[in-house]
Amino acid sequence: MGIIARQSIKGTIVTYIGVAVGFLTTFFVLTRFLTAEEIGLARVLLDAATLFIGLAQLGTSASVIRFFPYFRTPQQPASHGFFFWTMLVPLVGFIVFALIYHACHVPLAAWFSEKSPLFVDYYYAVLPIAFFMLYQTVFETCSNVLMRIVVPRAVREVLVRIGLLVCYLLYAFRVLSLDGFVLALCINYAVAAVVNVAYVFAVGHISLRPDWAFLRANRPLVRRYLLYTAFLLVSALASVVAPTLSSFFLTAKMGLSYTGVFAIATYMAVMVSIPYRSLTAIASPQLADALKRNARQEAAALLQQVTGNALLVGCLVFLLLWLNIDLIYTLLPNGATYAVARREVFILALSQLLLATFSFSVMLLNYSRFYGFSLLFSFVLTALAVVFNNMLIPVCGMTGAALSNLGSYAVYFALVILALVGLCRISPFSRTQLWTLVLFVAVLVCNYLILCLLPCAAGGWGSLLRTLLLGGGFAGLAYCLSLSPQLNALLRSLFVSRH
Repeated sequence: MGIIARQSIKGTIVTYIGVAVGFLTTFFVLTRFLTAEEIGLARVLLDAATLFIGLAQLGTSASVIRFFPYFRTPQQPASHGFFFWTMLVPLVGFIVFALIYHACHVPLAAWFSEKSPLFVDYYYAVLPIAFFMLYQTVFETCSNVLMRIVVPRAVREVLVRIGLLVCYLLYAFRVLSLDGFVLALCINYAVAAVVNVAYVFAVGHISLRPDWAFLRANRPLVRRYLLYTAFLLVSALASVVAPTLSSFFLTAKMGLSYTGVFAIATYMAVMVSIPYRSLTAIASPQLADALKRNARQEAAALLQQVTGNALLVGCLVFLLLWLNIDLIYTLLPNGATYAVARREVFILALSQLLLATFSFSVMLLNYSRFYGFSLLFSFVLTALAVVFNNMLIPVCGMTGAALSNLGSYAVYFALVILALVGLCRISPFSRTQLWTLVLFVAVLVCNYLILCLLPCAAGGWGSLLRTLLLGGGFAGLAYCLSLSPQLNALLRSLFVSRH
C-alpha cells in the first residue's frame, strides 16, 4: 500500500493514543465523578453538534476529496483557490441551519422537556460547539487531500480528548459550574479548529483567493461540483441523521440517565471502527484519483484491500473488547450501573464492524457516476432508523436502540453493495474476508462454550487467559493464513528494522 499503509499506521497509532485518553476519561472519570444524567447531557450535546455539522457542511468533506484532483496541477500547486470554497460553503450552510435550528426550538423543547429538561436548558449551546467542530472537520479534510493525516488525526483523537478530560475533571471537582463546563466544551473545540487551520496553512500551498478565470474556463466542472454538492446536501439530510437518532430517541422517551448508560456502551463499541478511520482518510483521495482516471481495476483492488484490512483489524478489536467485557465492567467505577448495557455493547460493536468494513464501499459509490443511488439508500437508512427506534425503544429500551442501529446499517450496506456489484461491476469481497469471518465466528463460539463449561473463566484472570488463547489464536492464524498481505509485510518490516 505504500503511503496508504505508512500514513494509516501512523494515524491508527495516534488514534489509539487518543483511545487510551478516551478510555481513561470515559471509564475512570465520567463514571466515577459524573451522574448518568450529566454524562447523557454531554453526549446529547456533542451528538446534536455532530448532526448539525453533518448538515451544515453541505457535502464539503466528500466534494473536496472528489474534486481536488481537478483543481490541483503541477503547474498550479495553489489549486486555483479551491480552498476558498471549502471555507465559504460550510459557512453558508452553518448560517442556514442555525436559522432552522432556532426556528425548531419550540417543538424540540416540547419533545424533550418531559424526560430531559436539562437538554432544553442548554439547547443553544449546540451552536458554538457545532461551529468549531465544523471547521475542525473541514480543515482535517483539507489535510487529507494533501496526504497529511497524522497531525489532524492527533488533534481529533488526542488533543480534543485531553481537552475533554480537563473539562470533565474541572467540573467533577467543582472548579466549573455546569454553565462553565458547557462553555469549556466550546473552548476545547475552538482550540482544535485553530490548530487544524494553522497546520493546513503551514504544510500546504493554500490560497484563499478564488481563481475566477479558471472557473469561467471550466464551467462544466463548476456545474458538476454544484450538482454534486447539492446531492450531498440532500443525502446528508438523510444519512447524517441516522447514527445520532438513538441518542435523541432515548433522551426524549427514557431520559438523560438512560442516554448516559447507552453512551458508555457506545464508547466501548466505537473502538471497533477506529482503525478504519485512518485507513479511509488516506485511501479516499487515492480512490477519487483512480476514478477520475477511470482506472476501475485499480479502484476495485483498492476497495478490496481497504475492506479486507478494515474487517480483519475490526474483528480483532471486537474480540479483544468482548473477551474482556466482564473485566471492563468490574474495573469500571460504579460498574454495576453501566453493566446493564452489556448486551448492547455486543450489538453496537457489530454495527461498528459493519461500518468499519463497508464505509469505503459507500465512498466508492459516492465518487462514481452512480452517486444518485447513494441518495436513495441514505433515505432508506434514515427511514429505517426512525421506524426501528420509534418501534423498538418503547418495547426494548436500550436494546431496541442498539438493534435499530444494527438493522438500519445492515440493510443500508446491503443496498450499497448490490449497487456496486450491479452498476459498477465492482465487488468489495474477496476470499480472504470469508476466512476472516470464519475465524471470527469460531472464536466467539469457543468463547461462549468456555464460559458455559467454566463459568469461573469470566473473572479477571479468566478474561486475560481467554484473550491470550482466543485473541492470540485469531491473530496468529490470520498471520499464518496471510489474510492481509499488507499487514503481514508491515509486521515483517517492523521486526526486521528492530533487529
